[in-house]
Amino acid sequence: MKREIKCIIVEDEELDRLVLQQQLKKYPQISVEGIFASSESAILAINSETDLLILDIDLPGMNGIELRKLSKNVPACIFISSHPEYAIDTFELDTLDFISKPLKSARFEYAMQKLSDFFEMKEKSESFDTMIGENTVKIKDGSEVFQIMISDILYFEALKDYTRIITSDKKHCILDSIGNLLQKEHFSNFVRIHRSFAVPKHHIRKKTSHDVEIVQKIKLPIGRAFKANLDFFNPQ
Repeated sequence: MKREIKCIIVEDEELDRLVLQQQLKKYPQISVEGIFASSESAILAINSETDLLILDIDLPGMNGIELRKLSKNVPACIFISSHPEYAIDTFELDTLDFISKPLKSARFEYAMQKLSDFFEMKEKSESFDTMIGENTVKIKDGSEVFQIMISDILYFEALKDYTRIITSDKKHCILDSIGNLLQKEHFSNFVRIHRSFAVPKHHIRKKTSHDVEIVQKIKLPIGRAFKANLDFFNPQ
């Protein structure tokens, strides 16, 4: 991360607050502006300069989901909760990531990389220009133009208002949501397997109840709400 990211944390469990603070020490670009045990005490500290909310869901009084609804102008929000059943509800609130407790270093590192990518793309968004043709995607990034063959795309990864296009040799970001992309005729062969991922059907090599394996032995998670999208892969 190149820029300072001003963060507010709302977590009512003291041990979880300490673990989170310890993890954040690895990321000096994140400036923790306040740590609160309840939404009511946090809401007064959230302002136009707040970049990131890290929220628990099960909070005294107003829960984390309600707080996010009241602070929708904050660009990024990460939920860390022991209630994974609320993950789908949180993503309807423009959530960057949802992490299940207990917090693990590798999973938090992934969320921080996602956060870094999001702010980098947000800062560069004015220079993006995308043209989607029958067989290719052309992306203008500043003074550079990249042409990607649709057949070379391994998968899409959602990044809030952006979508990351993954090929075997490079990652590109475009200013369009994964939902909008999948409505385009040129991507009719892609299937949404998770809120964050979509893959070309012909790239799927193996499926379990939790993930799919695509070409290059890449494994991606299956979201509970998207399992039915993979029924075509089941034996008849």
